[in-house]
Amino acid sequence: MNILAIGCHPDDLEIACFGTLARYVKAGHKVVACHITNGNLGHVEIPPKELRVIRNKEAEKAAKVIGAEAITFDISDLSVNSMDEVLNKEMIRIMREVQPEVIISHSQQDYMRDHIEAGLMAFRASFHASVVQKYPEYNKAGAVVPLYYMDTLAGVDFLPTEYVDISEEIEMKLEALACHESQITWMRDHDGIDFIDFVRTCSKFRGLQCGVPYAEGFRQCSTWPRMTTKRLLP
Repeated sequence: MNILAIGCHPDDLEIACFGTLARYVKAGHKVVACHITNGNLGHVEIPPKELRVIRNKEAEKAAKVIGAEAITFDISDLSVNSMDEVLNKEMIRIMREVQPEVIISHSQQDYMRDHIEAGLMAFRASFHASVVQKYPEYNKAGAVVPLYYMDTLAGVDFLPTEYVDISEEIEMKLEALACHESQITWMRDHDGIDFIDFVRTCSKFRGLQCGVPYAEGFRQCSTWPRMTTKRLLP
């Protein structure tokens, strides 16, 4: 299968679903990890132009850890708008190119507008990409495919309906997350947060809910025609 994971910032997928993406890769599936923004506003001291370059390189390094491909829209933080036709067109182009059979993105219960808009863009563009006459200059239109919403930060206001056992992938997930050194260091030095331990704890909590050491939680988008009788998560 072709898997397209759409995160807002360069470390969002690593936090919420990289264990699952690693399992897809292990099973022989193609995984594309797409982040919409370049994370240029995600630091107190590093200026945006410099941080943009750093964070895009961190995302590429993290994707290599699990064997995924990393791509970016490379737009500024706090500028994601699912109704922006330029962004929607680019997302359609990517979807037509990747031809995903499964899409993973942000839940509408997430904690910030950029995340919510990224999830809305995934929902909107994945339908538009199926319309043959919408940007016919791009690759062939595909089907409207199942969309899974990944966990929110710290699992707040998110009750999974499906779980993926990532017990064998937890160290790889955290290794990929550690590639985002600019963020890990910033949160440790400025906020007093050990974010590696934070994410391990969240994964352990989801594991406790479903009876395994570590897990990631998801909710399937339950709209027609995205439902399926197949188990598509690994």
